[in-house]
Amino acid sequence: MALLNIFKNNSSKHNVLATGHVISESSRCVQCGICSYNCPIGIDVRAHVWRDEAVKHSECLTCGECVARCPRGVLRFAQTDLFVRSKE
Repeated sequence: MALLNIFKNNSSKHNVLATGHVISESSRCVQCGICSYNCPIGIDVRAHVWRDEAVKHSECLTCGECVARCPRGVLRFAQTDLFVRSKE
């Protein structure tokens, strides 16, 4: 499973979850809604994918349910530099 490959050790898992968000390949999505159905917070992940936006919802737990449940493997985690301190 591709999800398990990005979490090779606990430190990399922590970094991805702490500084990342869910992104998609919107061209592959068939709008089935399984990702939104399995979100424990109730975020409309499908709508984010349809608009070709990353899921940067303030209540997102980065639990990975949407990523794990997508039958086409459209969703994945990506790191962002949103919280990285500048080297000034």
